[in-house]
Amino acid sequence: MTREEFDTLRGDAVRGAIADNLDRDPLDVALDRRIGHAATVATQVKYLQRARAKLPSYHAARCILPPLAFEQASSELCAARKRPEGGTVLDLTCGLGVDAVALSRRFRRVVALERDAVLADITAYNLKLLGISNVEVIHASAEEYLAGTDERFDWVYADPDRRSAEGRKLVRLEECSPDILRLRPLIQRCARRLCVKVSPLFDADEALRLFPTAHIEAVSLHGECKELLIYDDGSGPLLTAAAIGAGSITFPPAETAAAAQPVFEPDAYRYLFLPDVAVQKMRLARRALAGKADVWSENGFAFARRPVDGVPGRTFAITAVERFEGKTLRRTLRGKGAELFLRGFPLSAPEIYSRTGMHAGSELRLAFTRIGAKAWMIRLGEEVN
Repeated sequence: MTREEFDTLRGDAVRGAIADNLDRDPLDVALDRRIGHAATVATQVKYLQRARAKLPSYHAARCILPPLAFEQASSELCAARKRPEGGTVLDLTCGLGVDAVALSRRFRRVVALERDAVLADITAYNLKLLGISNVEVIHASAEEYLAGTDERFDWVYADPDRRSAEGRKLVRLEECSPDILRLRPLIQRCARRLCVKVSPLFDADEALRLFPTAHIEAVSLHGECKELLIYDDGSGPLLTAAAIGAGSITFPPAETAAAAQPVFEPDAYRYLFLPDVAVQKMRLARRALAGKADVWSENGFAFARRPVDGVPGRTFAITAVERFEGKTLRRTLRGKGAELFLRGFPLSAPEIYSRTGMHAGSELRLAFTRIGAKAWMIRLGEEVN
């Protein structure tokens, strides 16, 4: 967003137009000749509508939302999940300020750095709309601020930019900006505790290799892994899988080899359990489900004789377990609408629909998996709470 666009969006007339058109289709707003700066108003309407779910407090306050900063920001639910608390915290990568706002509720004072001058001013403006007074936004890069400050903080927080100049997604920490690994000596001079948000694709074992005494946490929301957090505060090594609204589990890193694979007995199981994506991300399914269910793969289904509790995920009653034979199943399933769940299966959902003659729908609920050399289809009943 340019300085000119920011100045326009602060005007009373434009703010009023945004509020008046907030429930309209943004395309209709953009084409409405009665609205001054219609395209600018329409863009804000579009992102404020999306903010209802992702950033509800920003929506309620009618904050200014630069598109790129909005896309890169944490959701408020994920931001609130972060553990650090204390007196003071330094946020090296403020952006739209969503994490800084969450930190402001856990710290007396937040110093938030933003290297883009316009975004720094937008974030400071939004903080006033949100009624937050203990966050100081400073226009500076992490590198220059850390090199020049003598201030000590209880924590440093960083969510490095994971996009290259060409827009390519980055995963490795040394490729992101700022380079947290290179800055670690300066960070350690500034604070004893560091929290880093890395790509959801980042490997948990690699995180522990880089930060051997850290607590690593995968955070999921609505079945999607949103964040991988590294708490380099000496509280580990620990691994946590947290599903927002559905609980969490924590284990130390595994020190022994995985247990022998159980024998698959189709008729013995009454329930199928889908471990949450955060559990799978941290490779904790087998350990978390020991004694509760049989698991053949960290990324697969679990089969249980009783409903599974205490582990984030979903449990369904099993009505039948059958070998997957496309031609045979086509005779009984053709034309039916089905919701499919796949784990470790050689065919994709479109391929299964094609081979069986089914289509997407809610008439049936079916799970498909491979155990050993055999492919299975599991008919599912109601979800068990």
